[in-house]
Order: sequence, then structure tokens, then C-alpha cells
Amino acid sequence: QVSGSDAPVLLLGETGTGKELIARAIHLKSDRRDGPFIRVNCGAIPAELVDSQLFGHEKGAFTGAAESRKGWFERADGGTLFLDEIGELPHDAQVRFLRVLQDSFVERVGGTEPLAVDVRVIAATHRDLAGMVQSGEFREDLWYRIAVFPILLPPLRERLGDLPELASHFAERAAMRFGLPAVGPTEGDLALLAD
Repeated sequence: QVSGSDAPVLLLGETGTGKELIARAIHLKSDRRDGPFIRVNCGAIPAELVDSQLFGHEKGAFTGAAESRKGWFERADGGTLFLDEIGELPHDAQVRFLRVLQDSFVERVGGTEPLAVDVRVIAATHRDLAGMVQSGEFREDLWYRIAVFPILLPPLRERLGDLPELASHFAERAAMRFGLPAVGPTEGDLALLAD
């Protein structure tokens, strides 16, 4: 339903539920499929580098900025920017991110010219963003902007019907990787996995 639009998507689910796979599937079914798919783990970016990473920087903007650099928004221009663990984004970066969503312009650190970007945003988190909004840890206006189309991904323990297909898939991949004959899981194997 959502891949045909440019509406922001928020993927909610525990670690390991396949949020990146769903984000890629949305991108590949969209009109942006020929554009870049850029994945950013917001929790892995040091707080002092968030602005430079997301929005880019100009040469000389800070110590160590030996050359101009495009940020993730510019790199994703014409495509999709997947922001994993959006709940880890520092509060001040949330303000600048909201501005990009509203205006479709970024300004590099140390830059003076706004740069237009055409980016579809898909965000993901395993955290309770609604609770974070209530406690003031996450901006309410940003929450409303990224939660236009929320998708809850239940963990595998809540969708055991998927277990046989997933187990067969991974058994086949492992056999190919190790040069072994493919052997599918038995009913007993599946019962063990379901426990």
C-alpha cells in the first residue's frame, strides 16, 4: 500500500524482526527503485558527528574537515533514506531533521546555501517512541512527521507459521555456503525451533 506513495514510513519492532528487509522491499516496489537506498544506523553515529553525517559539511567547517562531504540526505537524493534506530537521534539533530522533512532542503555544516533534496524517509526503531514523546526524549512534531504510515513487525514467536519457510531458506543458504547438499528441516527440527 505505501510503496506507491512518498509518505514517510515508521517500522516498529524488536531487533531481528526484519525492519531493514521491509524497508528495502518498500524501496524496490516504489518509483524510487532506481535511486539509491541508503541505510543509516542512528545509534552508531557519535553525537558530535551526527550533523556532519546526516547533512554533510563544507571544507574547513571544523577541525579535520579537509574536504567538502555530502551527508546521507544528499547521498539518498532521488531515492530512499532508511534511518534505523531513529529513537537514538540526539534531540538537537531531531530539530534539524524535522526541518529537512518539512522543507526538503539541507544545509551542510559550515555551508551558507540550502541544498534541495528529494528523499523518501523510512525510519525504524525497537524503542517505544510514543513513550519517548511523553517523557520528552523524542520530539512530538517529528513523531507525527515520521509516523505517517506505521508498520508493526511482530517477532517470529508471534508468527510461527513463517518458521518452516524461514528454516528451509536458511538451511538452503547454509548448504550453498558450505558446499553441502541441501537438507530441509524435519518436523522435529521445526518443533525444536518453535519452543
